[in-house]
Amino acid sequence: MSTDAIVERILTSYDSITVVGASSHPAKAAHYVPEHMQRHGWRIVPVNPRGGTILGAPAYPTLAEVPEPVGLVDVFRPSAATPAVARQAVAAGATALWLQLGIASAEARSIAEEAGLLYVENRCLIIEQRRLGVSAPRR
Repeated sequence: MSTDAIVERILTSYDSITVVGASSHPAKAAHYVPEHMQRHGWRIVPVNPRGGTILGAPAYPTLAEVPEPVGLVDVFRPSAATPAVARQAVAAGATALWLQLGIASAEARSIAEEAGLLYVENRCLIIEQRRLGVSAPRR
């Protein structure tokens, strides 16, 4: 399946996004990208080691602590940190892993694909959502 086809499948299939590296700082992409997706109907589940509240939702310190099924995991972490995130996503039962623009890892790709996850790297959710003109699927 082409990356464009995977992107479209993810954006039209998942109604929530678990965001690893979510930020409470409005100037950071890890805040305004999930905020944009939230405005277009996606439910955001933030993951940040500091916890607290991000975009009106409780932030969980790790993926393992998210108390609900994890489907799509969106990653705002350095490329070098993504293999560990990929392993955590697999362990949490995720079915898709998305590395944001500027983030790529052959090892994370291998981990995700070997576990059967849909995988996207070096793409921005906002850019792809606008390109496809989609909103979150209905829950």
